[in-house]
Formats: sequence, C-alpha cells, structure tokens
Amino acid sequence: MKISNLQTFLAVIQTGSLSRAADRLNVTQSTVTARLQALEDALGQRLVNRQKSGATATAAGLRLRRYAEAMSGLWDQARQEVALPADIGVICNLGCDSDLWTAAGVHLFDVLRAHQPDIAISVWEGNAAETAGWLDSGLVDIALGYAPSAALSQTTIRLADEVLVLVSPDADRPVTFDPEYVFVEAGAEFAREHAAAYANADTANISFNRAEWALSHLRSHGGSAYIPQRLAAPLLAARSLFILPGAPVFHRPVYLLVNNATTSGWTWLAAALDDAGAQISDGLAATPAKE
Repeated sequence: MKISNLQTFLAVIQTGSLSRAADRLNVTQSTVTARLQALEDALGQRLVNRQKSGATATAAGLRLRRYAEAMSGLWDQARQEVALPADIGVICNLGCDSDLWTAAGVHLFDVLRAHQPDIAISVWEGNAAETAGWLDSGLVDIALGYAPSAALSQTTIRLADEVLVLVSPDADRPVTFDPEYVFVEAGAEFAREHAAAYANADTANISFNRAEWALSHLRSHGGSAYIPQRLAAPLLAARSLFILPGAPVFHRPVYLLVNNATTSGWTWLAAALDDAGAQISDGLAATPAKE
C-alpha cells in the first residue's frame, strides 16, 4: 500500500472534493481518482462516496481515516527525523492542548532542552482525543492535557490544578440566574460539578469551548463566565475584571502523559519532568489581583 494513496484519501475527505484534493496535492484529478481506486481495491471496500455535491467518506472510509492519519503522520515524522543533523541525539515529539501551551507547554519545552541540549523537539497541538491517539500510535512521546490516560503503556502524572473562577467586568453581576452567563467548556468533570452547583439555574444561551474566546466576549459584551484564574489575572489586577464573591470555585487537573515505550531509554527524563512540574505549577498559578 502506497503512502501517497492514503494521503490522497485524506485530502479528498478533508477538502470534500476530488478536484480540490488534486489542487492541494498538485496532481491531476485523474491521478486522485486512480489512487483512490487503488486504495479501495487493496482494502476491498468503497471508501468515498462520489457525488455531484462533493465527496464524503463511507462507513469504511470513516473507520480507515484515523489509521490513515496515523500512518501518514508517522511517514512525515520519519522523513523529518532521517533528515536531522548527525549531532542530534534525541528526537522528542511533544503533544500539547492548545489552552496549555503558554502556561505549561513553554516551560516543558525549555526544561527538555536544558536537560538534553542535543534534543530535537517537534510540537503537536491537539485536543485530548487527538493526543491520546498520537500517544497510542507512537506519534508523540510526551503530552500535556486535561485528561489522564488509562493505557498501561503510558505513565500519567498529575502536575497541578487549574483554578476556574467566575469573573465579570461588572463587580455586582449576579452569581446565579445571570441572563448573560457564558458557559465555557472545561471537560466532563467540570460539567458535572457545574451542573450540581447550579442545579436550579437556566441553561446558558452562549457557550464557548475556548476560554480565551469567552474572555474576549466578556470584555466586549459583558456577562459572566468561569475562566482560568491565571488567564484572567492581568485583567483582575487592572480591575477591569472581577471575581464574583460567593461563587463556587472549580479545579481542573492538568496531566503529563508519557509514552513508556518510546521514552524507555531516556535516563534523563525523570529529572527533567520533576523540574518541569515545578515550573508548570507556577505557570498555572494566577498572579494575585491588586486590591
């Protein structure tokens, strides 16, 4: 099976069109068709529905997609690593939740380089499901995220808790029954605790899955929302944002996940992770607001 056939399949699914996939890959549409046909023949399954309105994955195509992404990613990774200079002793692929890069990922990156000067690091941004898949397939060696791993082949380290506080540009905003309340997605555990704490409150009319976007909304439109305290800290210090008194405070754990197989020979890693844990705890801690 050719990698180019898998990459072509992914391009078709991602663009929703054979012609757009051809443009992305810089090949002819007939080449795209031939590669798809070869892949379908090899697997004995129809992978793509070809219609005038576009191209979509069949049930078999949807099942193949995650394997195709992993195989294509491994191939790209292999090409990169083979081309690295000879003085590179360690290659580390680091996965990180996008919300954690500034507070945690940067510190881990710096510590890894300090402990292993001849390291080459590739950073992958992804959500919990994506990083879990990358760890399972060996695409990443270490990951930072909000969800622990149950895999026996991985080590889970709870680094610190992110503190979520109810904030608003209006210090007198109501804690409950706020018609402009904004719900910010922060994982299943937060959703359960939030539902229990606000059992009698109405469902929020506005929601975001990124705290930064919710914070921007609060600044321009008002309302209230649960935001990581370290993210809100500068605005709290400037008194352009306020923690609403009497509101419950929630904690969201941050985890470091390690692929035991790919890092088995890294004798320096334990000390590096100890140092990184201390720095990440500081990074997740909020700057105290000025009174």
